[in-house]
Amino acid sequence: MRIVHFEKGGEHGIAANDGSGWHGLTKRKSGFPGTLPELIANGADLLRAGRDLLLLPTIDLDKVRILPPVPKPPKILCVGLNYDDHLEESGLKKPVYPEIFARFATSLIAHRDPIRLPRESDTLDYEAELAVVIGRGGRRINRDRALDHVAGYSLFNDATIRDFQLRTPQWTMGKNFDGTGAFGPWLVTPDALPPGAHGLRIQGRLNGQVMQDSSIDKLIFSVPALIEMISVAISLEPGDVIITGTPGGVGAARKPPVFMKPGDVFEVEIEGMGVLSNTVQHESPDEASR
Repeated sequence: MRIVHFEKGGEHGIAANDGSGWHGLTKRKSGFPGTLPELIANGADLLRAGRDLLLLPTIDLDKVRILPPVPKPPKILCVGLNYDDHLEESGLKKPVYPEIFARFATSLIAHRDPIRLPRESDTLDYEAELAVVIGRGGRRINRDRALDHVAGYSLFNDATIRDFQLRTPQWTMGKNFDGTGAFGPWLVTPDALPPGAHGLRIQGRLNGQVMQDSSIDKLIFSVPALIEMISVAISLEPGDVIITGTPGGVGAARKPPVFMKPGDVFEVEIEGMGVLSNTVQHESPDEASR
């Protein structure tokens, strides 16, 4: 089941698709079950909610604005250096513990929104990634039960301002410029995928050219392992998002480097989950002066 969070005419809406098309409604319509972020926060049974939505009128996603599945997550926990091929191109040793860093909600954008190149840099890089949305919170979660805490999966482009990332040992600045974290287009419920999305193909394409091509089973730390290891220290909450890392092929590791420019289109595709697509544009003068 795919469930999408959208906006139409100033109203939030929700729709579901089990392969038969999108069905749903907006907030002021009778029977509205809540937005997708609200359902996740309240621990709702998303599969049941999705089945109920399938009984409603059709929704044309080309006529609405798609929003991130969770626009303001309590936490966005990202994992660096989690694929062997990305480690190799980075010239680093295999980690024995995941490299965790934070993103903030102010960096998030939706499917079809523009990724924004700030005036301070021209080193805007792409990173195709699997996103895991937590549906049931907890601390010290056992790996064997970790997937019981997952509400669903989505796609992410962890776009990075590389020169800012490499200025310090901590990556916070380079990973958090406004308008650089593309998230969506929808949430895919766990029943529709292999456990932990294991074995699914992941690609990143720049202007149609395949730049990254790998498989989720090549994660050094799997989805259950990440949930277990992160929750040792940090209580996970409904709506938290774990961004699981990017495979090899990033622009900064190429010779010569390849960075995204205004007018470019970057797509993230994960097998069975869909495509997240975003253009690139210069940050507007209004945004740059805020």
